[in-house]
Amino acid sequence: MPRKIWKIWWSRPAGGRELLQLAVPLVVSTVSWTVMNFIDRMFLFWYSQSAIAAALAAGVTHFALLCFPLGIASYATTFVAQYHGADRSERIGAAVWQAVRFAGYTTPLLLLGIPLAPKLFALFGHDPEIQALEVLYFQVLTFGAGALVLGAALAAYFTGRGMTKVVMYVDCSAAVVNIVLDYLWIFGHAGFPKLGIEGAAWATVAALWMKVVVYLVVMLAPKSREAFGLVSGRRFDGLLMRRLLRFGAPSGLQLFVEVSAFTYFVLLVGMLGRDAMTATSLAFNVNSITFVPMFGLGMAVSTLVGQQLGRDAPNLAARAAWTGCQIGIVYSLLMGALYVSTPDLFLFGHAAGVATGEFQTLRATTALLLKFVAAYCLFDTVAVIFVSAIKGAGDTRFILGVTLLMSPVPIALAWAGINYFDAGLLWCWTVLTGWICTAAVIYLVRFLGGRWREMRVIEPDLDPQSLRVDLRAPLTGQIGPEIAAAAVEISP
Repeated sequence: MPRKIWKIWWSRPAGGRELLQLAVPLVVSTVSWTVMNFIDRMFLFWYSQSAIAAALAAGVTHFALLCFPLGIASYATTFVAQYHGADRSERIGAAVWQAVRFAGYTTPLLLLGIPLAPKLFALFGHDPEIQALEVLYFQVLTFGAGALVLGAALAAYFTGRGMTKVVMYVDCSAAVVNIVLDYLWIFGHAGFPKLGIEGAAWATVAALWMKVVVYLVVMLAPKSREAFGLVSGRRFDGLLMRRLLRFGAPSGLQLFVEVSAFTYFVLLVGMLGRDAMTATSLAFNVNSITFVPMFGLGMAVSTLVGQQLGRDAPNLAARAAWTGCQIGIVYSLLMGALYVSTPDLFLFGHAAGVATGEFQTLRATTALLLKFVAAYCLFDTVAVIFVSAIKGAGDTRFILGVTLLMSPVPIALAWAGINYFDAGLLWCWTVLTGWICTAAVIYLVRFLGGRWREMRVIEPDLDPQSLRVDLRAPLTGQIGPEIAAAAVEISP
């Protein structure tokens, strides 16, 4: 009987096999960037503790400022998935090009962060040495900001269609390039100057622009241009751009608010001193081993939900979400157990580059923080999966509303604890754990409510057969539902 249940779970539509065919390449893709960031931070930790502390603060600040345009550009994946599911391939190119246009419009604005960086990081009150490194790291990363947004728009063409192996190959190649350049430019090997944290930033910029070039070359292959509207869809489409902004802007704003809140949380921890900041950096670095693969699984869930809704199969969309949740829970429980029982398994690489006595204090604090990670990683998985599911349907305004209401609470609690009650690092991590667990419950309840089942981000398909008028039939004074839907769509 168990074998039969497993076979059904594996082979049924929107079951384990179909989801994992999408998810495994995306998980490998995100893991490649996890490994890249892990090694990047490890190299910086070997270089200096100040460098890794500055890289975390500047890195999350940089990403927070990119979240709004990145969320809009990457939301093209949902459009591509629903068009693909509805068998309307000719509209895929138009959706991707609108996202690319948006990325191109925002790239010059992102460069304004370079002159503003010194004033921005001066507000945080960090140690002067760390602050100078934060500014340098942030300014260099900004040269790759446009590439990150453009890459997300171009990746939507492949992810939404289920061609996730292409994304995997591109991301893995870029990660290898980044790691090699990190080694050469941080430490000054093979005749290159020793650039430290600046070298790490330039390595990331080079890898991001490489991804953009490769995506364009593969996407514009001759056999794909006509079938997916990559030629006809290049022109500006006002209605489609408006739909992308309508659904993508809440997604981007939600990502911005959530990451900004997390960024401020990290900066609050920085007020507790360098050791607290470094231990937190190490714990988050280890946590990425669990979270980032779940992010890849979430992208697969969102894509499969979008494709099934494009086919008007909400029950299969729900099955895809539950399948993803089951896979994620098993993985999270395993990783949580390892965090508690064998923390040194994840920390030995960092210890290899520093003196034993210097690392022991950090090791004890980081091992304690990993117990918090073990406590919330299961809830984090639930949140990621069900946010991805309802986002794949278009329920982005609800996600934004929850984020706007929730984010100020943990920040206020952490700030008040530090400034008025002399609370320390453990208080901040307790607040973080409660934040994640509460969000998971809210998103699960929203998914179970089922409103997402009726949502679509793409416009109705005006099938000529459905618009044919039978002149022999009596006039009823009514219009067809497709025409009515189209009239609503084009009305201002």
